[in-house]
Amino acid sequence: MPSMPSNTENRGTSEPTSETSIQENASSTTALLFSVRFGVQILAWTAILVVLVDSVAAANGMTLSKQPRESLAVPQWLYLATGGATIGASALLASFVTDRALIYSLHSRSVTLPSMPAIRRWTGVLGRTFSVLALCLVVYLGYTGPQLPSASLTILVTFVGVRAGLPVVTYLIGNPWPVLNPWRALTTILPTGFYEYPDSFNRWPAVAGILTLVWIEVVFPVSTVPSVLATGILGYSLYTIAGAVVFDSDVWFEHADPLSVLFRFYGAVAPIQRRDGSVVITLPGSELAQSDVVTDLSDIAFIIALIWELTYSGFITTTAGAQAITTVVESPLGTMIPATPLAILTYTGLFVGGYVVFLGAYWYAGVIARRLTDTYVTSRSIALRLAPPLLAIAAGYHLAHYAGLLVSLSPALTMAVVSPLSPPANPLVLAPPNWFTALSIVFVLAGHLLAIWEAHTSAYDLFPSRLVAIRSQYPFVLVMIGYTVISLWLLSLPGATAPYLG
Repeated sequence: MPSMPSNTENRGTSEPTSETSIQENASSTTALLFSVRFGVQILAWTAILVVLVDSVAAANGMTLSKQPRESLAVPQWLYLATGGATIGASALLASFVTDRALIYSLHSRSVTLPSMPAIRRWTGVLGRTFSVLALCLVVYLGYTGPQLPSASLTILVTFVGVRAGLPVVTYLIGNPWPVLNPWRALTTILPTGFYEYPDSFNRWPAVAGILTLVWIEVVFPVSTVPSVLATGILGYSLYTIAGAVVFDSDVWFEHADPLSVLFRFYGAVAPIQRRDGSVVITLPGSELAQSDVVTDLSDIAFIIALIWELTYSGFITTTAGAQAITTVVESPLGTMIPATPLAILTYTGLFVGGYVVFLGAYWYAGVIARRLTDTYVTSRSIALRLAPPLLAIAAGYHLAHYAGLLVSLSPALTMAVVSPLSPPANPLVLAPPNWFTALSIVFVLAGHLLAIWEAHTSAYDLFPSRLVAIRSQYPFVLVMIGYTVISLWLLSLPGATAPYLG
């Protein structure tokens, strides 16, 4: 349950008493009118943005097969209607849901599951053993197994299992990674903790790690050549095991290992949580209102990286993205720099530049929120407190991005697991029906609405005044809407193969 707010950080704001109830009601009416005007303005700007990007093609991201995706068969008016409905719902939440008792009661509802230490202990042992054996088999078959991507256990487990399926399990059910992490299991038999992990590092190594992994996925043929992927897995294994040995296993996997941090953050969206040593079932996203989910600026940078990497991979596999890369490579620069190195520089520049823009937009929202609230709460504190709801948007993006891949290649993964040494040369690949693609819009909007609700709850937890809590959300709502409009735009139009990557 979110902690009750303190009055020490706010200037001239407090809970209404019997003497000030009339003033508070007047303030609520003012907030309502301001919210209506704000919603109308956002609707207008969104319509303008949609018109401007109407001619640009887009896709929902890179796939294992590297094949272009057909355009989504949903009329343009539906995009406008769904976008308007999302914005309207956001404004509605910010304007009318002002009952603190209701907000806190929803987030305090939970069911504690029976404690079964023996089952949990054996589950941990079996999970660690299985994960280590699976890691060894995946690397071995990457070099010795079939080099056909759709038949390779190495590629299917990595991209269909770990990249697509395991995060879905994590944010829809609960985080299984502490049990399935093979590298953490290996470090339990090694001496660790030779140096103290610097506090100044926080989770910045994990931020650099996740960005590097995404860059490698884009530039190198890790999703099409099993031997290249096996080499990458070996390199990652050496890196993360060495870090755990040097700095202590628990500290390393809590702060610096990108995969562990990724699953921890996605797990905050799930309905199954661990609290004080017990396993509880809560409403999905309830954990996002807790103040200890995000504690440092590096956490914000990591969450924005989760959102941006899916947006980026979606853009570069579109006709617009392909045309942008081709234009640069075929420009006069192409006469001075070979095509492939120039293309890689272009991909890298777009990746880094877009990430900086996404991160800067969120940080600037914190600055604007402080100006609107006019309190002693710093923009840094506001940004930290309202960052966890972005994980709901990231989860919605991921589900929209990988649901089709997970469904289509699950039979191939099953065949490779059943017969890893001799999988069928032509594994079964499903073709989801046309309506399935429309679910991507539902996933994106569901993540957005959950994020809006949790941001609303977090603001009420941070600020004692209802009016201040409402006003603090406006810049962040605008940023969230911007992220969502971009994602819907990427889902709406046909894709293309990313050029010059071979």
